[in-house]
Amino acid sequence: MSILAENTELVLTESRTMRAATVERTEALTKVKALVLLPDNTHATTELVAGFYEVDVETIKKLVQRNRDELTENGLRVVRGSELAEVRDTLSLTGARNFTLFTRRTILNVGQLLTGSEVAHRVREYLLNVEESASTAARSEAVDRAELAALQMRVLAAAGGIVDPKWLELKARHVAARALGEEPEVASEDRPLYVPDFLKSKGLKKSQILSVQSWFGRRAAALYEAEHGERPGTRTEETARGSVRETVAWTYAALPVFEETWERYYAADYPEAPAQLSIAGGAA
Repeated sequence: MSILAENTELVLTESRTMRAATVERTEALTKVKALVLLPDNTHATTELVAGFYEVDVETIKKLVQRNRDELTENGLRVVRGSELAEVRDTLSLTGARNFTLFTRRTILNVGQLLTGSEVAHRVREYLLNVEESASTAARSEAVDRAELAALQMRVLAAAGGIVDPKWLELKARHVAARALGEEPEVASEDRPLYVPDFLKSKGLKKSQILSVQSWFGRRAAALYEAEHGERPGTRTEETARGSVRETVAWTYAALPVFEETWERYYAADYPEAPAQLSIAGGAA
């Protein structure tokens, strides 16, 4: 074994945290060698574990003594007394006043700790290779997110002066958060508000929403302009047919305008509509 390989293996033999991170990968056992278990196909005795790792029984016993707490956390148990008779029958065990039983997870834990065994070395090697592959995949995914975010940020920068600044800022926050694998931190009133979603919250069916949404948006924009002295900001979006159109970049800050539009033009036609929405997006 090379010095580099030996040093790499120290990650497992000396780090309980790293062992805990890989101890679920019990497939490593059968990837390395055929595993013989008791008739329940779940447990093994000290003798079977020693046979698997090709060491003597005393070596396994000493390892158990030194690492009993960790191995117990991973399924090691000693059966004796009244439980022993039942276990003897179930697992076809004979002799002895007690038995130490290992689960697959415990057997793998032994392989993480055991030095001087070629089989244990191959088990650790498998675990480290799998861990490295997972880390490489995670890094690749992070790079892909970053590259996509960079492209989106360039598009957003080019839209400056054309698209509503508030909407641009909100979109940029979302892009940056996704690139970092995080959820964007956005104030409730800055969350996007869409006319179809608002109408759906009022109980309108899909066909009714399609019929109402265009005029609802125009009327809401007119009310907004009358109250604020300026038209609401806009953004571009792609339609279902692939064309691009300009639309209002509504946020929950404009929710009172939506409610006023509803009350003034639509409430009488839909008297069963639910209560007003809250700024958090649910019914008040």
